Amino acid sequence: MHLTKDNIANVLALDSKVKVAAVDIDGVLRGKVMHKDKFLQIIQDGFGFCSVIFGWDIQDVVYTTDVEFGGDECQYPDMVAKVDLSSFRRIPWENNLAFFLVSLEHPETRAPLYACPRGCLKQAVTDLAELGYTAYSGVEFEFFCFKENATSVVEKAHAKLAPLTVGMCGYSLLRPSQNQDFYDHAFDWLKEFRVDMESWHTETGPGVFEAAIGYQEAMEAGDRATLFKTAMKQIALKHGFMASFMAKPYQQLPGCSGHMHFSLKDSQGRNAFAIWDDADASDVPHMSKTMVAFLAGVLRALPSILAILAPTINSYKRLCGNFWAPVTVSWGIENRLGAVRVIVPPTASKSSSRLEMRVSGADVNPHLALAAVLKCGYWGIKTNQTLPVAAMDLKNRDNHGQPLARTLQEAIVAMEQKDSLARQVLGNEFIDHFTKTRRHEWQMWQQAVTSYELERYLELV
Repeated sequence: MHLTKDNIANVLALDSKVKVAAVDIDGVLRGKVMHKDKFLQIIQDGFGFCSVIFGWDIQDVVYTTDVEFGGDECQYPDMVAKVDLSSFRRIPWENNLAFFLVSLEHPETRAPLYACPRGCLKQAVTDLAELGYTAYSGVEFEFFCFKENATSVVEKAHAKLAPLTVGMCGYSLLRPSQNQDFYDHAFDWLKEFRVDMESWHTETGPGVFEAAIGYQEAMEAGDRATLFKTAMKQIALKHGFMASFMAKPYQQLPGCSGHMHFSLKDSQGRNAFAIWDDADASDVPHMSKTMVAFLAGVLRALPSILAILAPTINSYKRLCGNFWAPVTVSWGIENRLGAVRVIVPPTASKSSSRLEMRVSGADVNPHLALAAVLKCGYWGIKTNQTLPVAAMDLKNRDNHGQPLARTLQEAIVAMEQKDSLARQVLGNEFIDHFTKTRRHEWQMWQQAVTSYELERYLELV
């Protein structure tokens, strides 16, 4: 239903409360339940939302780096949260509770907050619209499920967790029947929640599933991908177990990807990545000039935006050169070994021609990851970039560009360089804030004493 400020009171006539949520820098939903009357009062001008959600990390620890919204000198003022009426949906597993997403603004200027992931994606979509393109995206997530909950995981010290199912069992028709209620509810409830899955199946690994979220305009795709992660965790809990989107829970098993697909439509509603007449054609078969320039922008900027696509310490355990995890600036047509897979005729129709970013993991913040890739593609189109490396193919598996960073620390260094393409496409304010949050992650890791160290050194050193 299309909501406006005029009809929202009627739509919520039978409700007593409403849930609202913002998206933090890690892609975690931060929100609360509001009385309906209070909610209706703030629709016009917004409401105060504490800026601390951009001043602490994923575990609510205040950043050890000097971000604007944290530290000893910070007074933690409110930002202005503006309700996005187009995000309205009801939560089936919470008695159809009304739900809305918000975006954050500066209280004085009312400009979009540079750290707000939804604002970043909206700007990327707007930039492309100014060139005459509508951006479309879709996200696929792999994730592990465990016969655990938050309490049992702590009691087990996050070790020796019981997987939901055993064995590898990719695309299994047997394993879903062991948890049929969860499997059916997830598909049906998410459809009711307006986060439709295109496909839903077991992946290779114990208790691993993969879900492809329906292809949408990019802003909606970002919202749905972020909502999917929290929703799937809640649905799993409803069925007595835990879902995890950690990139690499086990050293010996494949990690969890968060592959993202991209395409653009032109002003005539045609796929701008396809060749519709001779003027569209590039030197690469089945790829339009627009597609080549977009891809070139993404590939050239990839080393400097890697910290967004791989935002945690654990991300880089997945990007280790096996299990189809890319570790270089590379691409190929229908090639799943490169950083970007190009999907064009004859394996796809012209209308479904698209790019698949394969670097990103399940631990990604969807809004920021989509924004970063779209911004780089926009820059590639606007500056008519050329491909920095030739396509990989079956005869030339070693056709790669520069290696990608192997740790979060290396990725931070590449991103924060004064002349980095990340700064050029995402802006200094955002990059300065984001790199400080990731440097905090690295510092926390540097101080941690791990089970590996205890097992290796405690007795013998």
